[in-house]
Amino acid sequence: MALPQFVKLVEVGPRDGLQNESFEIPIDVRVDLINKLSDTGLSVIEAGSFVYPSWVPQMAGTDTVLKGINRKARVSYPVLVPNMVGYKQAKAAGAQEIAIFIGATETFNQKNLNASIKESLHKYQEVCQQARQDNMFIRGYISCVLGCPFEKIVTPAQVVPIAQILFQMGCDEVSLGDTLGVGTVKGTKNLINALKEVCEVEKLAVHFHDTYGQALVNIYAAMEEGIHIIDSSILGLGGCPYAEGASGNVATEDVVYMLDGMDIETGVDLTKLIEVGRYICDRIDLRPASKAAYALNA
Repeated sequence: MALPQFVKLVEVGPRDGLQNESFEIPIDVRVDLINKLSDTGLSVIEAGSFVYPSWVPQMAGTDTVLKGINRKARVSYPVLVPNMVGYKQAKAAGAQEIAIFIGATETFNQKNLNASIKESLHKYQEVCQQARQDNMFIRGYISCVLGCPFEKIVTPAQVVPIAQILFQMGCDEVSLGDTLGVGTVKGTKNLINALKEVCEVEKLAVHFHDTYGQALVNIYAAMEEGIHIIDSSILGLGGCPYAEGASGNVATEDVVYMLDGMDIETGVDLTKLIEVGRYICDRIDLRPASKAAYALNA
């Protein structure tokens, strides 16, 4: 299959990236980060989550963040919701897009959500039904699609039925998360080809971590199979609290640099993106995991 001419980038730094930091991020910094990312040309920026603050204290105050950002007409700001309580909070705060999340293995799902996969899907059924009635865009996340910190091997046969159910419940797109960053080109292609048998590839996204330095090549392999939605995080922020040594998400700067070099349109200005990364580094004292950001800043 030919490579896509346009790729939609989903910036997950303000949510999936910052939620894994070991210290609290001031709300004004989170608002500024989202506003600055909105000026780079990104069309989707995760704004936060309505998970219980005791679970993810870094995401406390997402309602204040949503009300504080300067929304742009062609930019969406989805938020993560774990249940109907979170959904109602998100809606009250002005959210127009939501995301739900589930693990590909029973052990990871129990550790992450304190429920079985079946129980989690049942809980999300009500969330999706209400979101459809409210004309919300719904994204589904599946974690650990290429490897699990507890069960190790994950096969396409475990992932495909979950993706099917998420679409049946009303998800507009489903993001496939290589949460440990253990995926390879062969595994990536096998998974996507299995999903293409039962799902529309245009509605699938990929979400790679870069633990073994395979994220960019896996993204390229995914695009070869028809994927045109890619999750990434400014500076490569993020990680997995259940996997020792699991590094962050693939850096948005690195993905844009690669796609620019291939003449694949993203609508994102790399120079502005680098400036945003420099801002967040200065505000919360981070060293960029993005190789492109490091090189261009140097």
